[in-house]
Amino acid sequence: MPPLQKLSSEMTSIPWITCVLLACTTISTVIPGPLTACSMWISWGESCISPSHCFPGYIYKSHAELSANNLTSHLCDIPAKDTALGKPTEVFRFPSDLGAYENRLCSSLYFASATHVALSDGTGTLFIVRVGKGEDSTSGRWEIMFNQELGDAFVVVHSVSSIQAETLLIEVLLLSVEKDAVDVQGSGFHVSMEWVSVAHNKSEGDGKYEILRRRKLFGKSVPHYAAIEPGGSGLMIISSKPFSFIADQDSPLDEAEEEKMEEDSKKEPLYTWQQTADKVTLSFQLPEGLTKDDIKLTFSPEHICICLKEDTFLKGKLYNIIDHESTAWIMNEQRSVEVTLAKREAGCMWAELVVGDKQGEFVADPAQCAAIADQLMHLTSEDMNPNPDVDKPACNAQELEECDMLFEELTNIYRFDGNSLKASHVVNIGSNQYLFSMVATPELMPCFSLRHDVDALLWQPVTAQDDNLWEHVATFNALGYVQASKRDKKFFTCAPNFSYAALCECVRRIFLYRQPTPMATVLFNRKEGKHVGQVAKQQVASLETSDPILGFQASSERLFVLTAKKLFVLKVNAA
Repeated sequence: MPPLQKLSSEMTSIPWITCVLLACTTISTVIPGPLTACSMWISWGESCISPSHCFPGYIYKSHAELSANNLTSHLCDIPAKDTALGKPTEVFRFPSDLGAYENRLCSSLYFASATHVALSDGTGTLFIVRVGKGEDSTSGRWEIMFNQELGDAFVVVHSVSSIQAETLLIEVLLLSVEKDAVDVQGSGFHVSMEWVSVAHNKSEGDGKYEILRRRKLFGKSVPHYAAIEPGGSGLMIISSKPFSFIADQDSPLDEAEEEKMEEDSKKEPLYTWQQTADKVTLSFQLPEGLTKDDIKLTFSPEHICICLKEDTFLKGKLYNIIDHESTAWIMNEQRSVEVTLAKREAGCMWAELVVGDKQGEFVADPAQCAAIADQLMHLTSEDMNPNPDVDKPACNAQELEECDMLFEELTNIYRFDGNSLKASHVVNIGSNQYLFSMVATPELMPCFSLRHDVDALLWQPVTAQDDNLWEHVATFNALGYVQASKRDKKFFTCAPNFSYAALCECVRRIFLYRQPTPMATVLFNRKEGKHVGQVAKQQVASLETSDPILGFQASSERLFVLTAKKLFVLKVNAA
């Protein structure tokens, strides 16, 4: 690992275009190469930097030119060397006069694939651009394949592409903040995200690109994370406020159907069941027109089957083994049928009656609830402090740190189905604070990091498994606790190969946290007398500028830091 002095000496900067200072609120800066991932930071009214998996060894940035009559913005690629940035070459220029728009946002882009880029000029127009062809594609001009004005100004949050039946589908997720149509309680604004599907039939050669579908969803806060699943099968959002789809251009949501689904979810359960230490009791109401003779019950040690005439009422594998010879059932005068199942393993409490069956409802025994409450009585109190003392409160708030505080708003992970536009999964992450997102594999959705106790864990969303929507890919020890002490932090990320994590403050300072690595020499812990095999190290870099940091992006070898006047490149690891 290079020492801190060497790390700082290899920090390189390039001067920023002078005219940028005259129009800094209209500029977007993009730093894709030489990275192996694709992600995007959206920062309202500020510049940002973003990587691309398209062309290793090149950096893309956009800046503005201000003339007497108009304001134009164009993209340049810059060859990136170990400690220097090459001469920039222009690859794309927005065709419209951006200076004519008063309420425009930063221009933004996201690489949907190695050949297509989704672009926004910040005025409400979406561009689909094809990257230059041939061996010299890195320096070739980008070609506009599609552009259309969609309404209010927006930024591009995420984009993916796929090929289905010789049709190229480019899915783009756009975000904007809109004013409420009527005065309502709150801020008076709402967040709008639009999911746009652009299609191109590859069999037609250079046929036109056209919008296939538009879906819009609203919320009351900007989400921490939003990404489209590969192939456009779903959408995942992490937010402290709920989001819901309210419009689909081709198939509007049927309010009557939604109300019917809500009513169906509130209907009475098909049966109820209770349990004690040695038995399980199943109860259901016999439908009108049926008699006791129409009830047919079949039991085995692990299965149950109840039929009413020729129809199957309940069938499946039981949660645990029963003594089927001791099983009995009766029907009372109110036409209620009670089935008593004798547990083979007394004392084992069942989590469900029939494995996977959701038609029934468990009813807790009041006597059991009272007994449990009595057992826990010594652990509870009606008062916050049962033994009050003015000089000794229950806790000293001054001794608490920021990481010990409870969050006022609960954050949820939402997964929406791409066809029904309904939330298929809603998961509350509780006290696991959201930290950052990054792209480790371009073909997959961006990873997101959550705080677990004192650590920072990185999770990769997956779509192949229905039960597990994400899997653990990396852990940064104690980083959750360390970042809580950085009150002035602005950006937070990690390398695509998980070798280090980095965060920066608003001005000047950058903190680098490396993963534990084997020691080249023998090291012992004197207090415990144990051999230390691995050591994790922290480095701090201080930029030679007082300008605020506007962009922050990490690759496996380098760290890119953008200010209003310069782009700094820190070499972190050897290639």
